[in-house]
Amino acid sequence: MKITEQSENLRAHIAQHAKDFKLSWVQLGQGLYSVWRDKLYQSWEFDKFEDYVVRELGLKKPLALKLVKTYFFVEQDEPVYLKKEFAESRDTAVIPGYESLDVLRKARSHKELTREDYTKLRKDIFEKGKEASLVRKDLTTIIKERKKIDPEQAREARHEQSVRRLVAALRSFKKDMETLKLAEPDIVEEAEELLERLEGRSSDKN
Repeated sequence: MKITEQSENLRAHIAQHAKDFKLSWVQLGQGLYSVWRDKLYQSWEFDKFEDYVVRELGLKKPLALKLVKTYFFVEQDEPVYLKKEFAESRDTAVIPGYESLDVLRKARSHKELTREDYTKLRKDIFEKGKEASLVRKDLTTIIKERKKIDPEQAREARHEQSVRRLVAALRSFKKDMETLKLAEPDIVEEAEELLERLEGRSSDKN
């Protein structure tokens, strides 16, 4: 069959629509995160966040919470995903959806995983567009393997993971306190100093 300009234009449009579809969850996740964080649902006469998403949006609670958590994770740890250039520079097939990113979010908190493990999973998702089900299998395999390593190495890996979680929490705290002005300046300053010390410690180990 002869390739025509019309068919090529259609092909390009379909690819763009598919890309937009994969990324469409971001705006919903961002909105739900704002509603959850600021308890806006209360001003709309809903007692709970889940009441709002179920009764007004028709979303199931697990899905809504997954979108909130995944968006927060992306905003804090993988902000490159939210940039316009990210989608523009990648083929449609390798744009990760929220389910794959949710697996990566969960991998971040697994104490058995090393930084190298996480980096590999991230590469599979961000650069290869690996499906969530396959990444989930890889994660399960890695966890089983890591449970067999030397106890001393396991303790060290857990320690490093705890530090990374603390750094992420401090970043989030500092950002929220500065934006919402919910804490005194000296508290924010102390948090920033602690964050710098922890990040410096992490750099020294690399």
